[in-house]
Amino acid sequence: MTDDANSMWGGRFAAGPDAIMEAINASIGFDQRLARQDIEGSRAHAAMLAATGILTVNDADAIREGLLTVLSEIETGSFQFSTALEDIHMNVEARLKELIGEPAGRLHTARSRNDQVATDFRLWVRGQCDAAVSGIEALQRALLVQAEAGADWVMPGFTHLQTAQPVTWGHHMMAYVEMLGRDASRFADARARMNESPLGAAALAGTSFPIDREATAKALGFDRPAANSLDAVSDRDFALEFLSAASICAMHLSRFAEELVIWSSAQFRFVAMSDRFSTGSSIMPQKKNPDAAELVRAKIGRILGATVGLFTVMKGLPLTYSKDMQEDKEQVFDAADSLMLALAAMEGMVRDMAAQPEALRAAASSGFSTATDLADWLVREAGLPFREAHHVTGRLVAMAEEAGVDLPDLTLDQMKSAHAAITDDVFTVLGVDNSVASRTSYGGTAPDQVRVQIARWKEALQ
Repeated sequence: MTDDANSMWGGRFAAGPDAIMEAINASIGFDQRLARQDIEGSRAHAAMLAATGILTVNDADAIREGLLTVLSEIETGSFQFSTALEDIHMNVEARLKELIGEPAGRLHTARSRNDQVATDFRLWVRGQCDAAVSGIEALQRALLVQAEAGADWVMPGFTHLQTAQPVTWGHHMMAYVEMLGRDASRFADARARMNESPLGAAALAGTSFPIDREATAKALGFDRPAANSLDAVSDRDFALEFLSAASICAMHLSRFAEELVIWSSAQFRFVAMSDRFSTGSSIMPQKKNPDAAELVRAKIGRILGATVGLFTVMKGLPLTYSKDMQEDKEQVFDAADSLMLALAAMEGMVRDMAAQPEALRAAASSGFSTATDLADWLVREAGLPFREAHHVTGRLVAMAEEAGVDLPDLTLDQMKSAHAAITDDVFTVLGVDNSVASRTSYGGTAPDQVRVQIARWKEALQ
C-alpha cells in the first residue's frame, strides 16, 4: 500500500486497515467495568466444572485463586489492559495463564464469550437496579423531611403554570415521593425479570458437557437458568428495561429540577437553594444560579438518548449474537452514571433547600386561587348546579379583578349582586387555610391527609 493510500486513514490509523480493525473491534476500553462480574462468573463456572468432574479439583482451585489475584490487580490499578486482547474476558484469561499456566486454558470449557458477556452484563445491570433503588429511596427520605416540616404551609397549586388552587408544601413534596415510588418499583420489576442466568448457553446452542446450570445460577444469585440458549445469548431486554426505567426516573427528576429553577428565581422566591448546589456569575455579582438543578434537568437527554440508541442497535438483529451488540454497554454505563449522579445531586439539593413559607402563602393568596372553593360552596350550600355555580364564580372573579382585590376582599353585598343565595357563610371557605383544610378526600392536600401519607411512606421506607 502506498503512503497516499495510508494517508486516507488519517492520524492514529496511519498504520492502515489493521489498526482500524483493532480499534473498532476492541471493547476493553469500556467493558473493563465488567471485571468484577466477569471474575465472579468465572469462579462460579470453575466451581461447577469441578463439581461435575469436568475439571479436576486442583485445576479448579488454581483457577479460582488465580482469578482472585487478577481481581486484586485490577482493583489496585496494577493490571495492564491490552487492546490487542479485545475485551475483558480475554484480558483476564491471558493474565490468568501467566499466573497459573495450563489450567487457565481449561476455564473456558463448556462456555463461550457469548454467554459469558451476557452473564457479566446482566450481573452488572442487576447491581445498577439495586443502586438506583437505593438512590431513589435516599431522595424520598429527603423529600419526606421537607414534607413533614411544611405539611401545613400553604402554596399555590398550578395548572398550565397558572395559579389554580391552594395546596400545601407537604402535599407538593409528597407528589414526587409517589413518582419516585413508581420508579423504584420499575427497577425492582426489571430486576426480577432479568434474574435468569445465561451461563451455560455457550455460543448459542448449549453444550454437550454435563454441566449444572442450576448450580452456577444459584452461585451467582440468579433465580434460575435461562430456559432457551438462543434467547439467553441474544437477549438485551434487561438492559432496555433498565434504560426505560432510568429514562422515566430521569424525566421525573427533570420536572422537579425545572420547578426548583423556577421557584428559586427572583420572581418566585419560593425556595432558597444552598450555596453548595449553586454557582455565581463571572460578570454579574448578584447572581446565584441553580446550576445543579439545571444539570439534573439536562440528564434526561443523555439517558433517553442511550435508550433510543440501544433500541436502534437491537431492532434489526437476527438471532443470535451479532457484533452490533458490543454497542450495548457504553450507553448503558453512561446512562447509569448519569442517573446516579442526578439522584445524588437532587437529594443534596432537597436536603439543603429552604422553603420560604411567607412567599408561598403570599402567592397562594393571589390569583383567585379559592375560586373553586366558592363554586363548590354554591353547589353545596346554595343548591346551584355546578355549571351555574361556575358562571356565578366567574362573574365574581371579574368583579374582584376590576376592583383590584382578591375574592375574600369582596363585600357580602358585592357577592349577593352576583347571586342572591350567597350568605355570609361563604367567607368561611375563601381563605387559603380554609381551602386546603377542606380538601380531606383520600390523597387530598389537607394537612391531616398529607401527614397520613408521610406516615405511610416512612413505614414503607424503613
